[in-house]
Parts: sequence; structure tokens; C-alpha cells
Amino acid sequence: MEAGDDAGRQPGTGATPEAPGPTPDLAAQFEDEKPGRVLSGAVGLLFGAVALVVGALALWQVFRPLPQGSKYYLILFLAGVLPLVFLAYPAGLRLPPRLRRRTHPTGTRAADPAEGPPRLNRPTAADWALAVLALVACLYPVLPIPIGSGGGGYDAFLDRQGLLVPADLVLGTVLLLLLLEACRRTTGWILPVFCLLFLAYGYYGGLLPQSWPVAHAGLDFSQLVDAFYNSDSGFYGTPLDVAASYIVLFTIYGAVLDLSGAGRFFVDLSAAAFRRSRTAAGRTAVASGFLLGTVSGSGAATTVSIGAVTWPILRRAGYPAERAGGMLAAAGVGAILSPPTLGAAAFIIAEYLNVSYLQVLGWATVPTVLYYLGILLSVEIDARRSGVRPVTVDAASPWRLLARFGYHFASLLVIVALLAVGLSATRAVVIATVLAAALSFLDRAHRLTPGRLLAALVNGVRGVLAVTAVCAAAGIITATTTKTGLGPQAAALLVDGARAVTSDPAAVLVLTAVLAAVALTLLGLAVPVTASFVIGWVIIGPALLDLGVTAPAAAMFVFYFAVLSEASPPTALAAVAAAAVTGGRLVPTMWQTLRYALPAYLTPIAFVITPAGLGLLGIGGPARIAVATVVVALSVALLAVAAGGWLPGVGPAGVPERLLAAGAGLVLLRLEALPVAIGVGLAVLAVAGVLVRRGTARRPGGQARSAVELREVGQ
Repeated sequence: MEAGDDAGRQPGTGATPEAPGPTPDLAAQFEDEKPGRVLSGAVGLLFGAVALVVGALALWQVFRPLPQGSKYYLILFLAGVLPLVFLAYPAGLRLPPRLRRRTHPTGTRAADPAEGPPRLNRPTAADWALAVLALVACLYPVLPIPIGSGGGGYDAFLDRQGLLVPADLVLGTVLLLLLLEACRRTTGWILPVFCLLFLAYGYYGGLLPQSWPVAHAGLDFSQLVDAFYNSDSGFYGTPLDVAASYIVLFTIYGAVLDLSGAGRFFVDLSAAAFRRSRTAAGRTAVASGFLLGTVSGSGAATTVSIGAVTWPILRRAGYPAERAGGMLAAAGVGAILSPPTLGAAAFIIAEYLNVSYLQVLGWATVPTVLYYLGILLSVEIDARRSGVRPVTVDAASPWRLLARFGYHFASLLVIVALLAVGLSATRAVVIATVLAAALSFLDRAHRLTPGRLLAALVNGVRGVLAVTAVCAAAGIITATTTKTGLGPQAAALLVDGARAVTSDPAAVLVLTAVLAAVALTLLGLAVPVTASFVIGWVIIGPALLDLGVTAPAAAMFVFYFAVLSEASPPTALAAVAAAAVTGGRLVPTMWQTLRYALPAYLTPIAFVITPAGLGLLGIGGPARIAVATVVVALSVALLAVAAGGWLPGVGPAGVPERLLAAGAGLVLLRLEALPVAIGVGLAVLAVAGVLVRRGTARRPGGQARSAVELREVGQ
């Protein structure tokens, strides 16, 4: 981010001299999606032209919706996006050694296996064939020409719902296979396998013993294709609607902000704000993650961005690579939790619950603050326990940066303001995008000329390719669940499992929440966040609703655990990205990430186990919100002490004190009078134990502790 005067002087000249800017390739490697091709030449021009048409269609739909309805728009949107997936993402299949060519289509020599496969810049003939087939299969429902006994236009296609003709079945099956391949190319094998399992359940479920709770009457293949291709819960269901109506606009907005220099400004501002603090390095990383998260909505990409800038500072401060990587990953994952641009699943929540996106932002605000509070406390504890060195961050005055580049906050504030006055999220983000583009001319180095603006539009559309494939494929899961009734059946199994352990209603709810948290975490290890939320909502959501949990609490519970899978070993994509930046060992980096994010794993349980937990979502009046926030903030602090083994301002905590702190933190999540009183009592005992330990650490005769101990306490 250029700063200073219009000549282009950088604001933080000494903050980041060692860190090269993160490349999109590095960020993409650790996203929920795989890295795609770098297209150039005629293919790049064609890709850009189609992406511009898709972006223009998405913008047109905001202000002049197509008269045929939203499903018609979704068909056109998918017809524009799906072919681009096959051009932008290589198949990635390894041929047997005897069949491998010595050269690639680009004419370059095959890379050394130790260096990994090279990026193919040109689509193969098979890619072009799949792209054309995808275009035909997607446009078939709206083609006005008859094709055998099918075709005939959009209205005729809808009239055949439940009575598909052979042409419908063939093209629907083709689109099913193409979506599975698109998911495989963009996210790997696991999500397609999940989709195939649900497909198999829909087809073979009738063969299960009817005494089994998950058995159903059975569906033939034509019924399944009809549910996927010609219903509102299949390919063209809510997940794809969210991708085509919201996510594409927010990715365009993010691309505009990125090219306007907002990301660099946020990092520089964080460095400037803490440049004179003893824990400047750690605080800068946390603050950068929070600020970048407001516009990113991507955990791994935020991790790479802040890591490239702050890792040199953390290294000078004496942070081991693994600990620094854990800090960066935990801060980066918060990007998916941070308003106003939450992850894609947040838009699905708004659609599923039929509420405004502003309400979802309100539900996310307090938990986001508590999440970053936990990380910040862990940073402070680590700094004192490990005795990290203070570093001098050569950065401009934060007030000077705000005066010169504070306009980057304007578009974020405009989104919230427009949502508050009742404008739709789609219109609000378009207006914010126009404002961000206009304000970019205040900085000569980052002004969005027509060429750069078109590049931002193309980049924004490219950023939605993988999530579109995931959302369309998620229709296989939602449609199968709807047609078979799997959701209520699975929910009943979960609740019955809890009731087999205890009959107390409160204990059943707590145990169900714990089991649901474990299941969601395991699910999130396998599939991207968006798919994890969709599956979790249709399978686990009903279990929580059946036990009296409100829909907002259940939805946010599922959302948070879907997001936190990015910080969970053994996959932990954000931790993998952080290890790539710092060069640290992967597994220790993952465990450090888990330690930093630990309070966040427990806080969402408070949403559902007691009505008072709704205060954390901003529901229930000022008193409930204030009490819930203060109590859970204390819980987060105690859990941070338990994980870090240090009480800030006092000294090291031994095993007994850490156990007391952990117990207090867990009990406080109950948010009722008696548990809160018990939790406070345990917290007092933990603090008293640390004070006693500090007193006994003095040498006989009142002599002071060692210089190292004094230095640690003094910090």
C-alpha cells in the first residue's frame, strides 16, 4: 500500500522490507480450492471476456432482475461459470509413467518431481470438450429449440418437472458428472465422494432394512435427476443462489479493494498502531488479521497476506517459526468470522433463515470480538512467558496514515450504513464497490483506471469459480436430504445418542451440542467451509432445533464450527499456509494454531446450551448482551491462561492453577447464576494459587527471583 504524498512513498518503509508481497499462487495453494492456471494470450482474452459478461450479468441482476425469475438467472450464471472452471483449473490427474509426455502442452520440459508439477497454462483438448459440454448442459433448460421430445424452452422444461423425458435425463446426468469433476478439480476428491455417497444413499436407501431409522422408500435414478436438475433444492438451490447473487458481488468488491491498496494500508496501520509496544510483533499480526478479515472473508489468503508482512517482525522478536505460524493462522481464520464480509456460509444463513444480511452481521459481531480477544490474550501471555524481545517497527504515525489513507474504511462503513437503512446486501455492496473505485483516485499509485477496473471485475469473477462449483454440487446433498427425509432421521439419532447417556433435558442439550461440535469439526476436516455448513445445517441443525435451540443460535453454531475446521489438525489449511510462510514444521504449527484458537472452539457452545447465550448474538436486550459478553470474555481469558500457563501481570501458572482456570472457563459458558458463581469462585482460587506460587518463588530471606524471572514478570 503506497502512502505518504502522491509521489507514492510507502507508509511503513521499515515495517516490511524483508517480506516480499504474497503471490496469489501461494494463497491459492492453501485455500479450500486448488491453484488454477495462469491463462494468457487468446485463451486469456476469451476467459476475461466471458468473465466480464458474467460479472455484468450479476450486476445487471441487482438493479434489473430478469423477468423470467431467479432460477432462469441461475441457469445463465452457471452456464457462464462452469465452462470457465474447466479452462482455469487443470485436471491434475497423473498418467502412468509410460504414457506421460516428456513435454507439456506449453512446450516446456517436464519439471523435476521434487519441484512439483508445473502449472499448465493452456487448456487441453479434453478441457475444451468439457467446457463446451458444460455450456450445452447448463443452457439446455432455456434453449427454445426442441431436442427430441425435450427442449422447447424454459417454460416447457419446468412443465416437465417430475416427468422428465430422455433428453432431460441425459443432460441432467451430464451436468451432474460435470459438477462432480469441477469440484474435484477445484477442491479435491473428498467433496465429490461425499456427493456420491449421498447419491448412493438416495438410490439404494430403499434396500436398507426398514427398521433402520435412516431407511427410506427408495428413489429411482430419474427421480434423483429430477430433484437435482428441475427442482429448487438441487443444482439451482439456495447455495448456488447465494453464490450468484451475493458472493460474486463481494468477490468483485474485494478485488477492487485489493487493487486500490486497502490491504497494504490495513497491515501498515496495524504495524503503526503498536510500533512502540513490547508485544508489537504479535499485536500487529492479530490486528492485521482482523482488519484484513473485514474485506477478505478468506482464512488462508489472509494468513498468507499478514504472514508475508509480519513474519520478519515476529522473527526479529524471537518467535519460533511454529509459534508464529500458529498465531498467524489463528488470526487469519478470523477473516471468515469478521464483519462485514463474512465467509460464503454467512450469506446462506441469511437465505435459509429468511433474514437480512445485517442481522447475520449483528449475530457475528460479539463472537468475533471474543475470538480476537482470545488470540490477543494468548499473544500477551506468550510474550511474557517466553520473554520475546521488543522490536522497533519503523512505521509512520497511525494518525498520519489514517489522515492520508483512512478513506479505505469508507466503503466498509457504507455497506453497514446502507444495510441499516434497509437497502439489500447486493445493492449495498455494488454501491460500496463504486465508492471504493472512485476513492482509489486519491492515491496515484493505485487508482483504478478502466483497464485495472476491468481486471478487478475479471479477478472477482475468477474468485467465485470454485465456490460456485461447490455450491451447485451442494445441491446434490440438499436435494437428497430433502427427498429422503435424512435430516430429521439423522437428528433423531444424534439426540437419541445423547439421551442414552442421560435423561436430564439440560444435560441432553449440552451433550448433543458437544457431539454436534465434534461431528462438525470432523466434517470440516474433509470438505470446504461452505459445503461443511450446508451438510451440517441439514443434518445437525434439526437436532438442535428439536431440543428448543433457536434458529439463529443453531445456524451460528454450525457456522462457527464449519469455519474453525480451518484451524483444526490434521488438515488445518490456514496452519499449512502459515507454515509455508514461516518455514516452520507443519504439525507443531497446527497444534500452536489450535492452542491460540482454543477459546473459539468452546464459545459457540454457549450459543445453544442456555437461552442467555443469545446475548452473545446480540439478541435479548442490552442487559442480556452485556452480561453474556462480560462473562464469556472472562471465560475466554481463563481459557487463555489455562492454555498458555501464565497469568498476565502476575506470573506463571502451574498445573493446578491451569486446571482451575480451565474448569472456571468451561463452567462460565453456562451463563446462569449458579454456574457463573461457581466459575468466578474457581477463577479466584486460580488467581490466588498463582499469587502464592509467585510468593514462594522468592528466595529465602526475601531475596528477589532470578533476573530471567524478573524480566518475565516485568514484561
